[in-house]
Amino acid sequence: MRIGVPTEVKAYENRIAMVPAGVNALVQDGHEVFVQQGGGLGSGIPDQEFIDAGATIVADVDELWAMVDMIVKVKEPLPEEYGRCREGLTIFTYFHFAASQELTDAMVGSGAACFTYETLDINGTLPLLVPMSEVAGRMSIQCGAHCLERAQGGRGVLMGGVPGVSPASVLILGGGVVGTNAAKMAAGMGADVTIMDVNLDRLRYLDDVMPKNCTTMYSTPASIRHRVKFADIVVGAVLLEGARAPTLVPREYLADMNEGSVIVDVAVDQGGCVETIKPTTHAEPTYIVDGVVHYGVANMPGAVPRTSTFALTNATTPWVRKLATMGAEKAVAEDDQLLSALNVWKGQVTHAAVADAFEHLSYTPAR
Repeated sequence: MRIGVPTEVKAYENRIAMVPAGVNALVQDGHEVFVQQGGGLGSGIPDQEFIDAGATIVADVDELWAMVDMIVKVKEPLPEEYGRCREGLTIFTYFHFAASQELTDAMVGSGAACFTYETLDINGTLPLLVPMSEVAGRMSIQCGAHCLERAQGGRGVLMGGVPGVSPASVLILGGGVVGTNAAKMAAGMGADVTIMDVNLDRLRYLDDVMPKNCTTMYSTPASIRHRVKFADIVVGAVLLEGARAPTLVPREYLADMNEGSVIVDVAVDQGGCVETIKPTTHAEPTYIVDGVVHYGVANMPGAVPRTSTFALTNATTPWVRKLATMGAEKAVAEDDQLLSALNVWKGQVTHAAVADAFEHLSYTPAR
């Protein structure tokens, strides 16, 4: 198979979907790999390292997309890339379809086979979402602490406080991978941390493993509204596989929050769990609604591309190799895990949660 690795075009997105070791593995499997010129520079990987691993460097992006059978990316195609998506092409990347009707309609219309990292399911786990969730969870606190500084519009509160002065209060909505990593970082900085979730078994586990400055609480609308009143930072860390994130913090709750408090909604790429959140970029990451600073960068790990690229490709490369070797048709027919990653196939939506997000689309099982 001929596999293409284009440069990411999302603003300030410096990750790349394949590292030289992955290229070498694909070449050893008998495939041809084409990498766009300069695609790895943002992650500190020069073209020569890809060449040494067996890749061919292609300067023209249109030529690269046109000559390959499979495209491997990090982020979803943007409008400028829609025209390159075509019938017979397999695309493997983070799509987050439920957050964008425009993207979903474009991919359905393209006829491309769209496999997503975020819904690949192995016994109820999402292994290709985990590494970027780890990065985003840790970054949510790093970014939130920065936004809490007065110069950034925040309350001017130090995360860990100092002797005689209380630390920041951090509320984390969701006790999964993002929430757990956010809690570790916030607790390590000395903040007063509360994690909310609806899974009691998960809360019991977190209660056992987290330090004493981290408290668990069962999540209800009433408990969320009560806790946001005291929070300096609220982290949205909720995930429903393939679906739009539920709204846990409606706009009316913002009136109860302190002026200069901060919301970091990691779920923004799935629509967000805060009603007032909207996607932002690393260039302009924040805006203020009702006195509350909102951080809505949808590709947070792109700010640390060296770490993120290697963390991501450690997880994705075995699945890229498997999909490339089997091909889309055989993968859909024979492999349950790759089937779970399939969201759009032959002009149809094949993931129920994506179809449910849009009234004009219906769910069509691929098998």
